[in-house]
Amino acid sequence: MTKEIFRDDAYAQTCDAQVVGHEDEGIILDQTVFYPEGGGQPGDSGWIALVDGTRLVVDNTRKARSHDGILHVLADPALAPDMGADVTAIIDWERRHKHMRMHTCLHLLCSLIDGGVTGGSIGEEKSRLDFDLQDTTLDKEQITADLNRLIEEDHPLSSSWITDAEMAERAELVRTMSVKPPTGKGTVRLMEIADIDLQPCGGTHVQSTIEIGPVRVGKIENKGKHNRRVNVHFGDE
Repeated sequence: MTKEIFRDDAYAQTCDAQVVGHEDEGIILDQTVFYPEGGGQPGDSGWIALVDGTRLVVDNTRKARSHDGILHVLADPALAPDMGADVTAIIDWERRHKHMRMHTCLHLLCSLIDGGVTGGSIGEEKSRLDFDLQDTTLDKEQITADLNRLIEEDHPLSSSWITDAEMAERAELVRTMSVKPPTGKGTVRLMEIADIDLQPCGGTHVQSTIEIGPVRVGKIENKGKHNRRVNVHFGDE
C-alpha cells in the first residue's frame, strides 16, 4: 500500500520514496505526496527525481490497477526506474494549490444550495457542481456574493476520522448522490469548514477559506429535468 502523505498534509510538496511496483504507464511508490484522481479532483502532475538528478515528468496520478497503491503516470514510461530505486516525488504545486482552493470552494457551494450533488468536476480555473433540483431558480449574483462572504470570513478547515460503521449511521453527512464515501478501509475522513460544512471527503483542501481568494459564479445550466449545473471561476479570471 502506498502511504498517502497528502491525506494528513495537503501542503507537503515533496517526499523521498522507493519504487515498489510498475504498470505499463508508470511506477508505484511506497509513499507519495501525489493525489490520485478521484471524487472529481484531478490527479496531480509533477516530477520524479532520480538520485543522479534526472527528473521524470509525471503527467497524471491515479489508483493502480495491479497493486494496492498509487500509480504515477510517466510521460515516458520507458524511463521508469527499477524496483527498489530511491527517488524523490515532487508535485506541481501551483496546479495542486488551485485544485485545493477550488475543492474547498465547492464545499462552500454545497452549504449554500439545498440539494443533493449529482456530479462535479474540479479544474485549475473553473469547477462545477451538479445539484438535484426541480423547479428551482438559482441567482448567480446572490450565490457569488454569498460565496465571497464565506471566503472573507476566514473559516478554518479541519479533518477527523470516523469508522465505516459510524459513517453508515450518519447518512445525512453525505451530499454526493453519484459518488459514495471511500469506505472499506475501516475509517472515513470527514472534512469540516468551521460553522459552515461537514462531509466525508478524501480530497485536498486549503487551511482556511480566505486562502481561496475571490470567486464568481458563471453559467447556471439546466442539465435535465432535475439537474442544475453551477459553474464557479476564480474571480480574477
